Amino acid sequence: MLDTEKNLLFLHYRAYYFSMTEPLPHWYLLGAGNMGTLAAWYLTRAGHTVSVVTNSPRLPLQKQLIFANQRMSLTLPCVSPAELPPAIKHVLVASKTPYTDSALQRVKGHLNNETQVLRFQNGVGALDGRLPSGSVMLEAITTSAVKGQSPQHTIVAENVTWIGGTAQPPEWFEGLQIHWPNLHWEADIRLVQWRKLVANAVINPLTAFYDIPNGALMNDPALLDQARTLCSEADALLAILDSQWPGDSFTAVLEVIRDTADNTSSMRADYQRGATTEIEAINGWLLCQAKNQGMDLPSHRRLVEALTSTP
Repeated sequence: MLDTEKNLLFLHYRAYYFSMTEPLPHWYLLGAGNMGTLAAWYLTRAGHTVSVVTNSPRLPLQKQLIFANQRMSLTLPCVSPAELPPAIKHVLVASKTPYTDSALQRVKGHLNNETQVLRFQNGVGALDGRLPSGSVMLEAITTSAVKGQSPQHTIVAENVTWIGGTAQPPEWFEGLQIHWPNLHWEADIRLVQWRKLVANAVINPLTAFYDIPNGALMNDPALLDQARTLCSEADALLAILDSQWPGDSFTAVLEVIRDTADNTSSMRADYQRGATTEIEAINGWLLCQAKNQGMDLPSHRRLVEALTSTP
């Protein structure tokens, strides 16, 4: 038997043993959009249960997920804030970052220092100062891509996902890893998070401002120069924040552009329909950190100003 097969059997055994000795988590989901639905799918495959917290009581959400040519159905029960238990142990935050505060209002008073909060959003800092002291904050970063309009979610690419934020993974992680493709644990998830942040800070605002798919950035030397400058500014800041920052973000961003060439970024989609974008939690976070260091990131600042100004 191959080592990989032995490892998989071991994980299955551990997951089975854990499920027989400890109940698997029930997650309260804030934000049942593309990424929230994808996370709920993997969680339910692993035996977890998931409810969507909504201000308006309704029938269960009926979701359709399309993996390649395979269409799968997912039913997610809904609960109103009034129906929540006094204390919630597991919360999955997958709302768009501009709506984090309003999403958390639905569970206000139900979180405590034993609550595990899994943040599955773009950007950084959306939950800073918003959780009870002592609660456990886990971060999820993914390079998977999902598009579509609810209730239909097309899985464009199942890539790599990282969860982390504590020294050791929760007991439920191994079982989830079996059912969530390419899921990895990162105790110090900051560098992974920053790599994704830089890619988002380059690709998303450029494709939104110029109204182009991701791959079009590769076809215009002027746009590539802008992307290179955005990467250089971000690298200069992040190297000050962490001396271990590897730099050379432009190479990594080019790889993401190639891998997602046909995709429409979420920021472009939001900007097209006049919705509030997540730029404040992406480029805006970089600008806040730069200000604290007495720095300016002019290329990032110009994009934030352009995409947040009133047309």
